[in-house]
Amino acid sequence: MRLADFILENIEPILQQWEDFAKTMTPAANGMDSVALRDHAEQMLLAIAADLRTAQSVKARIAKSHGKASPSRDATPAETHADIRYSSGFTIAQVIAEYRALRTSVLVLWMSSDAVSKEHEISDIVRFNEAIDQALAESVVSYADAVDAARNVFLGILGHDLRSPLGAILLSADVLLRTGDLPPKPTINVSRIYTSVKRSIKIVGDLLDFTRTHSGVGIPVRMDSEDLAQACEGMVEEARAYNPDRQIVLQSEPSLLGQFDRSRMEQVIANLIGNAVEHAEAGTPITVSLKSDEGIAALTVHNVGRPIDESAKSSLFNPMVRHIQSGNAEYGAGAGLGLGLYIASAIVDAHHGSIEFESMAGSGTTFTVRIPLNGGQTA
Repeated sequence: MRLADFILENIEPILQQWEDFAKTMTPAANGMDSVALRDHAEQMLLAIAADLRTAQSVKARIAKSHGKASPSRDATPAETHADIRYSSGFTIAQVIAEYRALRTSVLVLWMSSDAVSKEHEISDIVRFNEAIDQALAESVVSYADAVDAARNVFLGILGHDLRSPLGAILLSADVLLRTGDLPPKPTINVSRIYTSVKRSIKIVGDLLDFTRTHSGVGIPVRMDSEDLAQACEGMVEEARAYNPDRQIVLQSEPSLLGQFDRSRMEQVIANLIGNAVEHAEAGTPITVSLKSDEGIAALTVHNVGRPIDESAKSSLFNPMVRHIQSGNAEYGAGAGLGLGLYIASAIVDAHHGSIEFESMAGSGTTFTVRIPLNGGQTA
């Protein structure tokens, strides 16, 4: 008996073993009835049996092994199973374990029976493993998508809900500072509260932008006729006020008109300057330059300091890499730069521009942003 026929004739004992194993997946399986424990297992077995009965060329087999099987228009049983298991509280490890147990159950039952056809034993096992791997891959991808979607919703809600209380704290601190009648020590403390809350609001803004990009929405930009030189000057002045111990030099054309989102480009400039301040050696200047050439605005931010490690360069714009090393932010292999550079690169991309960097010992680190002054519109 071929394996496909064996699965169809023995589907109930196979499903019972699936159910028995699923019961051990606690605490998620606690309280689940037989229907819930067997979720889509029967449909998956039927799909696997149908796949085993389908002729497959060598080319098709290779494509499947490379993850290039013909996509289904509708959600497969494996994809739906992963979604339901995720919503039921199963971990990804438990979902994978279900497939491992299913593979073993089917093969052990088949091989221990008298129905094994020696002529087709090897080919059936190979095809069965291919079908299980395909279903497992579909489940893993679907589960990961569900995790990403839930995470993005959570981050969006968290960021949105944090804005109101932080805004209230910022406004209250601002009112206290403007009264001008606070004693020196409380003035210092309120100033620290104001600065810290403003930084927190920026972090929340970056968090919401990160969520937008990972939700497929992208960074929203509103193109208007603006002066990039004026925006750059404003951000440099603000950075000087926040960092009075740092020398921040501006080299810019007096005016640079173009089509861009001013608030978003100010965000890029602020992030790049903040990054330079964070990594520059004490006592060394930070240079911000802005010029145009053939309709392209070029913004550069340079600082002298430890160069970026070669092992960190490929993930420099990856927001998942953090920079924690003895309490100091460094450009190490395990270092990262938070969300700042990631958000900056997303904003630049929304302006149809590019962002790149050079970092060498002795010459320092330079980030260069280029955006078309016409807003990326074709002539």
